[in-house]
Amino acid sequence: MKICITGTAGFIGYHLAIKCINEGHEVYGIDSINDYYDIKLKHGRLLDLGISKEIRDLELAESSKYPNFKFYKCDLADSDGLNSFFKENSFDAVCNLAAQAGVRYSLTHPKSYIKSNIDGFLNILEMCRYYDIENLSYASSSSVYGLNETYPFSSLNSTDHPISLYAATKKSNELMAHTYSHLFNIRTTGLRFFTVYGPWGRPDMALFMFTKAALEGQTIKVFNNGEMSRSFTYIDDIIDGVFKVIMNPASPSSSWDPSMPSPESSSAPYTIYNIGSNENVNLMDFIHALEEKLNVNISKEMLPMQPGDVPKTFADISSISKDLNYNPQTSYVEGISKFVNWYKVFYEKNK
Repeated sequence: MKICITGTAGFIGYHLAIKCINEGHEVYGIDSINDYYDIKLKHGRLLDLGISKEIRDLELAESSKYPNFKFYKCDLADSDGLNSFFKENSFDAVCNLAAQAGVRYSLTHPKSYIKSNIDGFLNILEMCRYYDIENLSYASSSSVYGLNETYPFSSLNSTDHPISLYAATKKSNELMAHTYSHLFNIRTTGLRFFTVYGPWGRPDMALFMFTKAALEGQTIKVFNNGEMSRSFTYIDDIIDGVFKVIMNPASPSSSWDPSMPSPESSSAPYTIYNIGSNENVNLMDFIHALEEKLNVNISKEMLPMQPGDVPKTFADISSISKDLNYNPQTSYVEGISKFVNWYKVFYEKNK
C-alpha cells in the first residue's frame, strides 16, 4: 500500500511512519517542521527516518535509511505545494496527523489553529476528493468532549460544548470529514486521541515537562491541585490502533437510523473512534511513578485549573476494540520507564 502520512516530524506521525515502513508499505511523509516546539527534536525524528537536516521546501527527499520512505517539506495550508505533491503521487491511503496541537497555546495563538487545523485539513480533504483517495484517517482529540462529564467518554456522547479553540477545530474536522464522506464517498475515520506519551514525545506534554524539571531540580506545575486524571496512553498502543484503522477504512453503518442518528457512524462511510488506554490514572499517581523511576522527590507548585482544560478524561474504547480488536497493553508505570530511558539517552547525545 502507498500511504501518505502528514506530520511525520511530529510525535505520533514519526512512530506511525516507522510502523508502516516496517510493515513493508511505501510511505510518503509531509511536515512543515514549524517552531511550535524545539526543532532539534523534530529533526531528530527525521534523522532517525533517514532524512537529513538539509531539507528544501517543496522538494521530495529520499531516506538514506529506508528505501520505502520519502519526505516532502510542506505546510498543509500551502494548497499549491500540496497539490503538486498529490498530483505527482497516487496514494492508496492518507493519515492526517499534522495539526497545531495544545489547549493552552490556543489561548494566545488562535490564528495558528485556524490555519493548520481548518485550512490545512480542508486542503487534505480536497486532495482526497480530486485525486480519488478513498481512505482517509485523521487525528481528532479527547478535548472535543469539553463540558461533558459522563464518564467514561463514549463516542456516542455529545461533543457540542468544547471549551478551547483547539477542541473546536478538532470537532470541526469531524464535521468536515462527514460532509466529504457523504458528498464524495471518501472513507473517513476520526481518531480521538487520549493523552499520548512515550519516547520522542512532545516537550509541551506533562511527562516530558515533569521529567525535564525533575532532572534539572526544578519545580513542576500541578494544576487543579493535582485533582486530575487521564487515560494516559503509551505510543505503541496508539500506533497499533492507528495502523489497524488504516488497514480497515470506514464503511457505511448498516444499522444507522436517520431518526436517531449515531454520532460515531453514518449512512456515509464515516466513523469516529476513541483511541486510548482503558486505564484511568490519577495525575498524582502518575507523578509518583515518575519519582520512583528517577529516585527523586519532585518539587511541586499546586495551582488552580487552567482555562480550557478539563479535570478528567476517561476513554470508552469499546467501539474500536470490538471492530478492530484494539487492546492496549502498556501500563503507565512501564510506559514512564521506557520514556525516561529514551529521554536520558537522547539528551545525553544532544547536549
